[in-house]
Amino acid sequence: MDIQSIKSELVKGILQTNSKELLNKLYSTFKAESTEVDFWNELTDAQKAEVELGLKQIKNGEYIEFDDFLKKVS
Repeated sequence: MDIQSIKSELVKGILQTNSKELLNKLYSTFKAESTEVDFWNELTDAQKAEVELGLKQIKNGEYIEFDDFLKKVS
């Protein structure tokens, strides 16, 4: 089904339903989609620094594989 068909079917369904619960769910979904925030902007400067340090360590080969980590902790 192409995008225009999907939109048409959604509009038809919305106009035909009397379910407040369904309409509220659709509304919440559309609202959440339009206000999606990049998590990076929500981090503190300290958290950003930790992430950047981790990325630098990975780039420098300073890490262990997950399976090796599991062997060490089990």
